[in-house]
Amino acid sequence: MILRGYFRSSTTYRVRIALNLKGLRYAQEPVDLLTRDNHTPEFRAINGFGSVPALTTDGEHYAQSLAIIEMLDEQWPTPAFLPTDNTARAKAREWAFGIATELHAPLNLPVLNYLKEDLGQDQAGVTRWYHRWLERTLAPIEAELAKWPGLPNAAGLLPFGTPGLFEIMLVPQLYNARRFDFDLSAYPSMMAADEAARAHPAFAAAHPDNQPDAPKAS
Repeated sequence: MILRGYFRSSTTYRVRIALNLKGLRYAQEPVDLLTRDNHTPEFRAINGFGSVPALTTDGEHYAQSLAIIEMLDEQWPTPAFLPTDNTARAKAREWAFGIATELHAPLNLPVLNYLKEDLGQDQAGVTRWYHRWLERTLAPIEAELAKWPGLPNAAGLLPFGTPGLFEIMLVPQLYNARRFDFDLSAYPSMMAADEAARAHPAFAAAHPDNQPDAPKAS
């Protein structure tokens, strides 16, 4: 398997976590979003969307992180990314898709670049934009988490007992939220789940700082 992505990309971060949770071995080929390597003809031949990540396995190229994660869960069903209980499974999807669809679209790098380059926003304006959408989506998820039954459980503060689809989406999003100095103190249940997930080796290995294209400390 070859994973093409950018160390700080939240969508690539998701797929790294998913691959690690499944115990799958993969090589990484960095794609520098800052120099727009994702728009080269060579990369677009692999991923016509011109976005990261792109996963190549058995000669096939796959794009879009949610589709990749679902494919991995179907092809390698253990450990499962979704709980077996119908209600819990629906909630895991609801919270995960809320993060993936409500937040990634307005907060990804092309949108932030458009705000700066085309609409003339300074960094303070971009940060206000970022915080506005984070608050809009994270608040209702926090409210649901706060009343979720059975917490803490044998796994601590993971709502479904083991890390899965929800945490795969949550951890990269909160990483980005911290990068943009978003105050997470109003989200204690979410922070507890994030902390519990990040203690898992699969999440630790997927952290942006541990990737081959991450800047090395001098």
